[in-house]
Amino acid sequence: MGNCKSSSRALRGKAHVVPDSEWRMQDFGKTHVPDLEWKINDFSSLLETGAKSAASAAFHCSGYNWYLKVNPVRKETGSETPYVALSLMTSRASMMPGHTVHVVFELSIYNHSKGMYCGCKATYNFHFKNTYSKEHCLIPLQELLKSPAFLVNDSCVFGVEILKIDVSSPEKKAFVVQKKATTVQNLFVQKKGFVKGTYTWNIDNFLELDLDHFVCSPTFEVGGHKWYVQMYPRGDKHSTDCLSLYLRLDASDELHLESKKVIVMTLSILDQKNGKHLTATSGLLVFTGGHGWGWADFLGLKKLKDPSGGYVVGSSCIMKADLTIFGSSIDG
Repeated sequence: MGNCKSSSRALRGKAHVVPDSEWRMQDFGKTHVPDLEWKINDFSSLLETGAKSAASAAFHCSGYNWYLKVNPVRKETGSETPYVALSLMTSRASMMPGHTVHVVFELSIYNHSKGMYCGCKATYNFHFKNTYSKEHCLIPLQELLKSPAFLVNDSCVFGVEILKIDVSSPEKKAFVVQKKATTVQNLFVQKKGFVKGTYTWNIDNFLELDLDHFVCSPTFEVGGHKWYVQMYPRGDKHSTDCLSLYLRLDASDELHLESKKVIVMTLSILDQKNGKHLTATSGLLVFTGGHGWGWADFLGLKKLKDPSGGYVVGSSCIMKADLTIFGSSIDG
């Protein structure tokens, strides 16, 4: 289960439009063999959604689940020029407390004119509380949109190759990255006909809940599929003194899915006194049956319990989920 709260930080450097000779990319040649090849079809539709990011479905490498994330409108500090930026994510469920996973990897975009990937090499220390790498700007968005080398039939191909993994842990485990066949994923974003749904979860006995475990809402249907909200009143193992909140696609839907669903979700806790609702909105995320995305640190417990805040009135707490299905993700 992933956490979609971004922890990316602005890259420091010159804040000006750079010519292609200064793009943040190098030709990788034939040595770059991606662990994930991710084709985004209908790239213009992705931009039209207004989503600040899109994440791939999971791919597996050396015992960890990984995701590739693209931010098509990344702006560096002091600059108004949007860049297409990539970052690497891992699943918190893959990480062990006390372990730091140092990863060397290459982020790339396919150059059809040259017949090779171009990109940048990066390193990052992943751990239990930090599962998102920095975002790395590759190419100005406007340059990508007018380039037949990178954008073909409104589609572009991104990649990531994990070169090395070192684990610092009490056991001092070492991993050798075993090369295997490239995972291929296709993301399809619809131009119209989006399916939207809203569900309000009224919890009348919030103070009587078993606070040491999670609580699930009744299932609700959006787009012909069953969804539910999962809440940890005292936070899950990934949180720090916060209520944790997730949206899940019901596991029973797995057998009925022809493709994975790509959605944008907004989760909220309603302020019943002041109307100052607390909300969090994701980028484009891929959901499969039984899988969830959300926020481990959704709302601090101190703020949740503050009687002036209106999040818990008497024993009443109201959660809300809004989701829009924008497309699908297909393997291969």
